[in-house]
Amino acid sequence: MKETVLKENDKIRVVNIGSSIFLNDLSSQNTEFVSVHYQPPAGGQKKWVDALVKAEFYRDTIQRANEAALEKVLKATAHLTAMRPAIEVIPGMTEKTFLHAGPPITYDMMAGPMKGAILGAIVFESLAKNLKEAEQLAQSGQLHFAPAHDYHAVGPMAGIISPHMPVHVVEDHVHKNTAYCSVNEGLGKVLRYGANSDDVIQRLRWIRDVFAPIMREALTITGPIDLKQIIAQALQMGDETHNRNKAATALFLKEIARAIFLTKANMDQKVMAFDFIKNNDHYFLNLSMPSAKVCLDASQGIKGSSMVTIMARNGVDFGIKIASSNQWFTAPANYVKGLYFAGYSEKDAAPDIGDSAITETYGLGGFAMGGAPAIVQFVGGTVEDALNYSRKMHFITVGKHTMMQLPTLNFAPSALGIDILKVIASNQLPIINTGIAHKEPGVGQVGAGLVEPPLACFQDALAAFVKELHV
Repeated sequence: MKETVLKENDKIRVVNIGSSIFLNDLSSQNTEFVSVHYQPPAGGQKKWVDALVKAEFYRDTIQRANEAALEKVLKATAHLTAMRPAIEVIPGMTEKTFLHAGPPITYDMMAGPMKGAILGAIVFESLAKNLKEAEQLAQSGQLHFAPAHDYHAVGPMAGIISPHMPVHVVEDHVHKNTAYCSVNEGLGKVLRYGANSDDVIQRLRWIRDVFAPIMREALTITGPIDLKQIIAQALQMGDETHNRNKAATALFLKEIARAIFLTKANMDQKVMAFDFIKNNDHYFLNLSMPSAKVCLDASQGIKGSSMVTIMARNGVDFGIKIASSNQWFTAPANYVKGLYFAGYSEKDAAPDIGDSAITETYGLGGFAMGGAPAIVQFVGGTVEDALNYSRKMHFITVGKHTMMQLPTLNFAPSALGIDILKVIASNQLPIINTGIAHKEPGVGQVGAGLVEPPLACFQDALAAFVKELHV
């Protein structure tokens, strides 16, 4: 190799990779340089570097599996077809089944908001006359508590779905999958944040006895409503359909409003049903969540795929599943960092909670914040932060959500298909925007912000994934 000899007047140009230790010296000597950010794969941890190397031997197999998983998700449809009591439509639901957000957890280990919601749901079901009796029943072992995700359902925050709560029924007509989600109660003191006072229970019973029958009849008039189309349009109007659903809710109301007034209910009830949706900007959250769920379920069971299909939190643990496995991989949930309502601070907050991170898993929510810049007023940060989050998520995903485009990024599609291999290799975790629940039941929402999953979930999933590849 020919040796390069520098002459006295030659100009030196430096490429600095990784460490910034030399940058001050280069600047003081007026030396031209370019600094390249670099981190070793998997943070340089040998155990996880070795796991990535093992996975590399199966690169083509994994790539084909991930492409197949992504194709299924993209082809999936999400149509709202009905609103029915959970026990009538959710397979495996019984009179003693209570579904909750996040990975599996026992009643004694549940966070305050989830315990409060469980007790309220027991009273709602008339299985107990009061909260004291409800707690005795919850502790008795007579009820079955299970993750909503394991029943093809999702719920925001505590995520409680009890047998006679009405649920949205969302169908994928391509893969013949169905997903379910409760009805969003609105803001304030609500069951999903652990509130369980008489007014909360009465609202739930009104939803069951008045609102749900009207919606059920209205949906027979409209026929299936295409929720993916609404989501795609709402993204063009400044929503990200996790914490900002103003446009999506308005678009949904446009689809259902006429049918509400064509039902056989009396006029007062029709007006109340219409106003219930109109006055609740978060109504569509409980439609975007099952839309994401039913589409992602299409990829579940694809051997060799490292794509994440579930991210969920129960206020104690954060859990994920990947397409090639039905196993939960869990680690302690992080605390949300963000903006607090007046009178509250970090010391009041419960750890991250809720199934609503299914929206991020589907390329919405935090992944689409760049298309919803107004969201930073709710969760904190700047518009540039929101744009950068949407850009960075492409480094950890299998592909792009071609239907979900972000106008503020020149109509670039949102990132879709979180890849555990890319998460570990790049040291980049998915971003989630979410509400913050008070740690005690009954208080409700105390803020909103941003949170990342614990890295350990992805590390455990990687270890199991690599082991499975060798079988």
